Amino acid sequence: MQGRLRFLLIVAFLLVIGALIVVFVILPSRDPDTAQPGTTQVPANTTVEPATLVPPTQPAIVFVDIVVAVQNLSRGALIPPNAVALFPWPEQSLPVNALTTLEDVIGKRARTDISQEQPILQSMVIPDLSQLADVGSDLAASIPEGLVAVAVPVDRLTSVAYGIQRGDRVDVIISALFVDIDEEFQSALPNLISFTTINPETGAIQILTGIEGRTESVSLVTEDGARPYAVVVGPSEQARPRLATQRTIQDALVMGLGNFPANGILYGLDPTSTPVGLDAQPTPIPANQSNATAAPTLAPPRPDIVTLAVTPQDAVVLTYLIEAKIPITFALRSASDTAQSPTVPVTLDYVLTTYGIQVPDKLEYSLEPAIRSIRQLVTDQQISLSGTAP
Repeated sequence: MQGRLRFLLIVAFLLVIGALIVVFVILPSRDPDTAQPGTTQVPANTTVEPATLVPPTQPAIVFVDIVVAVQNLSRGALIPPNAVALFPWPEQSLPVNALTTLEDVIGKRARTDISQEQPILQSMVIPDLSQLADVGSDLAASIPEGLVAVAVPVDRLTSVAYGIQRGDRVDVIISALFVDIDEEFQSALPNLISFTTINPETGAIQILTGIEGRTESVSLVTEDGARPYAVVVGPSEQARPRLATQRTIQDALVMGLGNFPANGILYGLDPTSTPVGLDAQPTPIPANQSNATAAPTLAPPRPDIVTLAVTPQDAVVLTYLIEAKIPITFALRSASDTAQSPTVPVTLDYVLTTYGIQVPDKLEYSLEPAIRSIRQLVTDQQISLSGTAP
């Protein structure tokens, strides 16, 4: 019995010793950074940042390899292989007529001065020097195939506040006034009516003074009853024209705003100009003018003409609009938008219907003084049916 008790005491003692070893030896020796399966260990004194929302990815930009000059090339210079290289360019802003293969450039001649890192266009190179003299203008060489260039007058309002620049694309919006005319006379209605009488004695035909209007029969009540009477109904004012506005030519390429250089050179430096070197000395000012007040620098005049590249038929349309003195307004398109869409004419009825504008009712009262006109954005260059300015 005592032996069994001694055995149990020994076992209990060993269990206590084992527990002490686990608590003081094994547990402190474990790596505190070791994460348990399915748990996340957070170091002490560490602030947990909230999850950051990842913005949606933007659509990938498509690049196209085009030929770019890696060194300056003077007009007429032979283009060696080490002077050009292919460079990725965003497809949406790709220059017009940009070359995409080195074979189209190497061994050719520079038609104009080409600056370093400048994209090389088809109009900037020629096969040999024999074509340099009779190659024509830079404008003709830069017009895309199948299109022609035509000039159209512009002002501050019709040119998007002079924001149109070379390489932009525009839509052409026109406004026209319509009046009713006599199909045979080709003159505005109403026609001039003249009454004729026959002299009973001589039989001669007499023409009375003509009046404008149309003949109608109205019923007048007299003492003898209602009788029809012939009357002439005429207008109280000149016929009011009907205005219609519509977008016509779309996606026209702007070749330039203002006048082109007289020598026809658009790209690079003007070969006739002499650049000022670094060692150039400033022009001395005479002693008697050193304290004189400098003359104010005059701002260059704003351009009054724009050149567009359009189809041959659209060029005829633009010419007709100019000859007919029909107002033209240009709408600047987005650089990435070249799509064409159908349009409808805008008239007074279209505006009232589309925007739900109600015609004012006739009231028993009104404002004084009477409102007979409203302000206009443009006070000059108005169209008058009488041919004179208002």
